[in-house]
Amino acid sequence: MTSVIHNLTKRLEEKRSEIKKWMQEKRKEIPIPIYGSVDIRDSGWKVAVVDSNHFPAGFNNVSKNDESRLSSLLKSHILRLNEDCSWVHLYPESHTRNKGYVENVKTIKRLIEGAGYKCSVGSPELRAFGSLDGLTGPLMLDKVSLVDEALVVDNETPDLIMLNNDLTEGILPGLSSSQVIPPTHMGWQRRRKSEHYECLKSYIEEIAKILGVDSWHLMADWFVSEDKCLEKETCREMLAAEVDEFLANLKARYLKMGVERDPVAFIKNDRGTYGLGIMSVSSGEELLNLSNRKFKRLMYSKGGVDVENFLIQEGIPTCLKTPEGHPVEPVVYLVDGEAASWFYRINSKKGDLENLNSPSAQFVKFDEVKDKYGKHAHNWHALLAELSMLAMGAESMKQKEMV
Repeated sequence: MTSVIHNLTKRLEEKRSEIKKWMQEKRKEIPIPIYGSVDIRDSGWKVAVVDSNHFPAGFNNVSKNDESRLSSLLKSHILRLNEDCSWVHLYPESHTRNKGYVENVKTIKRLIEGAGYKCSVGSPELRAFGSLDGLTGPLMLDKVSLVDEALVVDNETPDLIMLNNDLTEGILPGLSSSQVIPPTHMGWQRRRKSEHYECLKSYIEEIAKILGVDSWHLMADWFVSEDKCLEKETCREMLAAEVDEFLANLKARYLKMGVERDPVAFIKNDRGTYGLGIMSVSSGEELLNLSNRKFKRLMYSKGGVDVENFLIQEGIPTCLKTPEGHPVEPVVYLVDGEAASWFYRINSKKGDLENLNSPSAQFVKFDEVKDKYGKHAHNWHALLAELSMLAMGAESMKQKEMV
């Protein structure tokens, strides 16, 4: 049972042309995201997307060998949007002290310039800064101002604004009167993780049918617990009861599928949180016994936005390990809907079922390990990540209809 999916790699390759044709047809039906990143969990018996980001902040972790392809894919996407574009303005987060994030912005700027475009960087919030410190040196910022609610850079208007800001706190100044990618309706002020998985489900079911595999092996089980005011005991008790029911159903499925592990549930804010505000429990009672400090951490949200809806998601252990036995999680970076670069999140202080996205995590580029974690696994991770981009496009269509 431990290698159900990996044992089907030959079938995956036999179906490669059919999958490619299917993917091409599906991409015609939706707006393909310009970029995105996907966290994959691979237990051998299940390979699944556990997080999907439309404003990826780790481009500094991708291999330099992949930058040419990343730039080429960026150019293809931008040309479809605006064939006359010559200037892209990059609108970042205001993380002035996060050197890793600044390095991410520097990398995106380099990729845009590698695609043949002029690239400026900045925002009204960062106007007071001439530069930001990155890991490899400073990022020079351009002077950005607002004129009649339009974003202006050095008294001129860019052709296209590229967001690397997740909009958790709402639409930012200067974005309502320009062509913006990704579209502002895909920011966390509107988007929900559960909506992504709802859209992903139909694609997973179709691809599972092509591969002749139970779709359960390609997606984590989940549900949404809504309107939970966790500062109140009654809300905590209701959430605990929902978690117990979810875990009981998982345990029954594990027994049926021959999975010899006790299920674990991850509790997440249904909106983006940079990997914070995430907790795993093996019972509802464990949730009820949390200290107030841990409950506050669970309710953490960027910008102080209230958290009331929680995504309860099946915890998937990773079968990928370093030679020293440390857990490994693949992170796939995509441009124009295509899996274009990988890195691996490794955390020596965490177990195979824990959230690895913590300050103790290390990031190893794909070309440093090659097929160390299995060529078969690499192909499955790429497939799941590209299905996630289809789902993100479907999400965008739904969000646009609601605007």
